[in-house]
Amino acid sequence: MISQSVLIPFKKRQHNHDSCIKAAMAKAEVACSESGLRLTSIRRQVLELVWGSHAPVKAYDVLEQLRRINPRAVPPTVYRALEFLQNAGLVHRIESLNAFVGCGMPAEPHVGQFLICIQCGAVAEINAPKITRLLNEQAAQLGFTTGQQLVEIKGLCPQCS
Repeated sequence: MISQSVLIPFKKRQHNHDSCIKAAMAKAEVACSESGLRLTSIRRQVLELVWGSHAPVKAYDVLEQLRRINPRAVPPTVYRALEFLQNAGLVHRIESLNAFVGCGMPAEPHVGQFLICIQCGAVAEINAPKITRLLNEQAAQLGFTTGQQLVEIKGLCPQCS
């Protein structure tokens, strides 16, 4: 049974991924509208490309795909769009992979923990406030003030294990 804290569960290899992308884009529209942010055409295209699969995607892979739509796209265009999307809470950067995944809960503040399949590359985001709280408490005991947190756990997804 999947924990209720899973925001983006591992998807079965055969599922309607178009519905994932449509749902993500609808949530992004709402989140940007409520935050007074502008989801430009390029930002929208980059977000759709990030949501193109449930595996993390690197910036240059996004650029390569974007050039099929917009041949004049250049690296700064993609990096600026990804920075905007990350700051808007629409994507997360998986540090260990230097890659990006879409955020399934962009309107809700959270610290994500990521489960990364070492075999197929799929990623699931969980929101476990108890883990965040415990890390903050342990850090505070050492006199450390926490900032941005990113927890990445590597293992095998249900389909690969």
